Amino acid sequence: MPDDTLLTDAELTLSLSTLPGWEVRDGWLRRTYKTPGWPHTLMLANTIAYIAEAAYHHPDVSLGYAQVTVKLQTHRVKGITTHDTALAKRIDEVVLWKPESGSPLEGFPKNWVH
Repeated sequence: MPDDTLLTDAELTLSLSTLPGWEVRDGWLRRTYKTPGWPHTLMLANTIAYIAEAAYHHPDVSLGYAQVTVKLQTHRVKGITTHDTALAKRIDEVVLWKPESGSPLEGFPKNWVH
């Protein structure tokens, strides 16, 4: 059975220090990613959905033309737990990845997700 213990304010502050770009607002852990445009927005939303489904943890996601907003909360307890911070970290690892300098992979020539 998962640990549904709500994070304390101190634990949440510590977690946020390792999750740049994320904030807590209205009881949700949230982040807005900017994209180069609509096709990238849709790819990003699908990527986030795939990661979340693999984790069996389901965020609220809102789309705009060039942005995706992710809101995480453990619905069972209506608050933020380690499930949410772990998923936020994994989402960042995947969606912010770019090829390293010197990689045989070129990378997208314009602004990528940020």
